[in-house]
Amino acid sequence: MSATSTPVSHKPAWQAVWIVITCGCIIAMMTFGVRSAMGFFQAPMLADTGWSRTTFGLAMAIQQLLWGVTQPIMGAVADRYGTWRVLTFGAVVYAVGNYMMAVSSAPIWLHVGGGVLVGIGVGSASFGIILAAFARTVSPEQRSFVFGVGTAAASLGMFVFAPISQGLIESLGWSDTLTWFAVLMLIIPVLALPLIGSARSGGTNLTDDDLTIREALAEAFSTRGYVLLTIGFFVCGFHVAFLAVHFPAYVNDLGIDTKWAVVAIALIGGFNVIGSLAAGIIGQRYSKPVFLALIYIGRSIAFTLFLLIPASPTTVVIFAVAMGFLWLSTVPPTNALVAVMFGTRHLGLLGGLVFFNHQIGSFLGVWLGGYLYDIMGSYDVVWWIGVALGLIAAILHWPIKEQPVPRLASAAA
Repeated sequence: MSATSTPVSHKPAWQAVWIVITCGCIIAMMTFGVRSAMGFFQAPMLADTGWSRTTFGLAMAIQQLLWGVTQPIMGAVADRYGTWRVLTFGAVVYAVGNYMMAVSSAPIWLHVGGGVLVGIGVGSASFGIILAAFARTVSPEQRSFVFGVGTAAASLGMFVFAPISQGLIESLGWSDTLTWFAVLMLIIPVLALPLIGSARSGGTNLTDDDLTIREALAEAFSTRGYVLLTIGFFVCGFHVAFLAVHFPAYVNDLGIDTKWAVVAIALIGGFNVIGSLAAGIIGQRYSKPVFLALIYIGRSIAFTLFLLIPASPTTVVIFAVAMGFLWLSTVPPTNALVAVMFGTRHLGLLGGLVFFNHQIGSFLGVWLGGYLYDIMGSYDVVWWIGVALGLIAAILHWPIKEQPVPRLASAAA
């Protein structure tokens, strides 16, 4: 394996950095925005079909799991064959899944469309794939910041699509709204054209190119910090997926008007734009592992206070603002840590595997929320599980070392 670090570039002249980042951000906003609005479809869909919350929750849990399974696979494909191909595939599958969910006449079609296909689609066209492309477009000193920008764009999708989704559902119905969302996904292949390229675009090093996928996996899973990061990201998935799917129903169960759930989801998305940008800047200047630990502690405190203080529209708004700052602020430092440890050649794969564990947490957060509600008539147990998991995640992240693996360290020297 050569220790020479020679940049290799096949990037077309028109593929300017700002075009790549702008188009990638718009795609992230669309794909994450539509997915984050799924909770608004639960009540009207179940009212029309008579299905249970467990049925809907299982579909969303399958979606989360397939997103996680798909992302490292498609990340490796994007690393090798180019981001545009993966984003185009994901957009088409995402569109088919939304449409199948719109016309589902039995739970099996909800699970296949809204679960399997949307999960594969979002796993192939979400910000995880896009952030890996960003990492190969900018210098190492800029990565944490552009990760924050990309994550903020996804968060903006939550802010934009929460009121749009609720408004369309009220005016057109849940089925037609999903159909229009399916059409929207078909714009992505055009937007993704500036992201044409593979892992060898931009500033990839030959030392990275010499590493096979098997060697990259062996190196990653023998690195203690990567293992701890992967385990800890499970908690982030549990938190955000439970809230995204079940929070609107939970607010309604508290006797608070559903419009406050719409306001809350929009606020989470809006303030997460600020939180994600801030996370990118903070992660560029300060310890990423310590920052991640503090984020998880903050989430546990927010959960606890929200449960203990009597519920009202005011507490819903305050909780949404707090969670907005903390929502996806884990993503920039987490992805940046993977890039610091292993470089960018296999970032789509290795970052995708970290995210896979995130989605295992998402699966349990969504499914457990619906299951425990149906047997206990309350979400309270799931909330307290979230509190405990946040503290465990903080303990796991604190000892992570922010440094490259010996292979990259010796090459740099």
